[in-house]
Amino acid sequence: MTKRKLTSVFKSKVVIEALSERYSLSELAQKHQVAPTQISTWKKEFLSRASVVFDKSTSKNIESLPTDRDELLRTIGEQKVEIDFLKKSLKRLG
Repeated sequence: MTKRKLTSVFKSKVVIEALSERYSLSELAQKHQVAPTQISTWKKEFLSRASVVFDKSTSKNIESLPTDRDELLRTIGEQKVEIDFLKKSLKRLG
């Protein structure tokens, strides 16, 4: 079984559907091809962090944070390349 990458946008949409209670967890799980327990976990996490959205001190910080895992990995990769370049440059000088 191959694992697919589930984005935060996808998870949010599923949780919002679950909160609307139009469909059962089983129906949503089948529709989105995830386990019902996974939807419950996302729902609990979503609800536990919901109050942060309206907190003025953290909302500015949250908006400035990169939200996509791929973006974070790309940034880490770029920094690694820069660090490796600087290390090689120092070895040449020393």
